Amino acid sequence: MTAFRNNNRKRVVAISEGKVQSVGYRAFCADHALRLGVSGYVQNLPDGRVKLVGIADEATLRQMIDFMRLGPSFAHVKDVVFRWEEVETEFEGFEIKL
Repeated sequence: MTAFRNNNRKRVVAISEGKVQSVGYRAFCADHALRLGVSGYVQNLPDGRVKLVGIADEATLRQMIDFMRLGPSFAHVKDVVFRWEEVETEFEGFEIKL
């Protein structure tokens, strides 16, 4: 990560609930993040949810959240809750964390 400040970019932390593990959900999120130009990461949480941290402009991040609500065909997304944060550091690329 490198220091970065840009008022047009936002950071979102989004948590997906439902059947979102062992169904290709992280790969689905990573694919859409890369297509949209979102930097950050996605990871499974111990309680069965999936967390995504992404940085891009707000409109792009809202598109990302819409994709997260859809999920891949084997997923069943009950809800995606998210919060906005200030961008203080920038990620390089997008990764799937274990």
